[in-house]
Amino acid sequence: MEKFDVHILGCGSALPTLRHNATSQVVNVREKLFMIDCGEGTQVHLRRSQLRFNRLNHIFISHLHGDHCFGLTGLISTFGMLERTAQLHVYAHPELERLLRPHLNFFCKGLPFEVVFHPIDPGKREVIYDDRSVSVETIPLRHRLPTCGFLFREKPTPNHIRRDMIDFYRIPVYMINRIKNGEDFVTEEGVVIPNARLTFPSDPPRSYAYCSDTSYLPRIAEQIEGADLLFHEATFAEDNAARARQTQHSTAAQAARIALDAKVKRLVIGHFSARYEDEKALLKEAKAIFPDTILADENLTIPV
Repeated sequence: MEKFDVHILGCGSALPTLRHNATSQVVNVREKLFMIDCGEGTQVHLRRSQLRFNRLNHIFISHLHGDHCFGLTGLISTFGMLERTAQLHVYAHPELERLLRPHLNFFCKGLPFEVVFHPIDPGKREVIYDDRSVSVETIPLRHRLPTCGFLFREKPTPNHIRRDMIDFYRIPVYMINRIKNGEDFVTEEGVVIPNARLTFPSDPPRSYAYCSDTSYLPRIAEQIEGADLLFHEATFAEDNAARARQTQHSTAAQAARIALDAKVKRLVIGHFSARYEDEKALLKEAKAIFPDTILADENLTIPV
């Protein structure tokens, strides 16, 4: 099975603590790295993850609260000191470029690479990135600023060819990829060997949904239905539901209800309020509704 992992670099909320870093994740799809959000201190945890900096070419910013983007200037500066030459693509609300360009011009003069900004509309559901391995689609959310999540959909891989059939029919090397992609094989005697006899199906494509920050929003269940993994913010427990409504965040129970309604396979909760010394209460609350729930934590790697 091809690599598809989520690396948690930070899972705290806006107020810094000694327990959690500000929000950031890296999604590794077939050794291509995609960053989601870039809070202060992200690059330190990126180093601890031992992920290769030069494979990170795309950064998706969910919204323009500081705990989701204050680390971006520092990360770009570090890329410059590492003599990066490949373009860095940043997908965000169009205001980010207006705000960040003066910082880059002042603090990051002479960058050996280009920072390419891709404006997105957080209120619109659309595919904002697509290649042979994965597509990335926005998930409109509800927060105090225009905000969206991101849905990563893996592309199907070719069928697997059966080794015993290669030997039995003496299939030449140049035909193997063509057979994997659906062609039949014709022997030297002119006998057509159907593709179904030569191959077996590849693993079904996987998906990962990232939803932070947002108030409880049942409509997103339709878009993320069946996701293999859902990250959903759980800033508060139910005893702080009023505070969650006021700040347009979610409780752990609400995150679990989204996971249940969307029929996802697994749920990871994060974006924890600094008021919680121990997030086990949040985990217990979510697991009571959706048992296959885990807590996010810095440098946790979750296979999708």
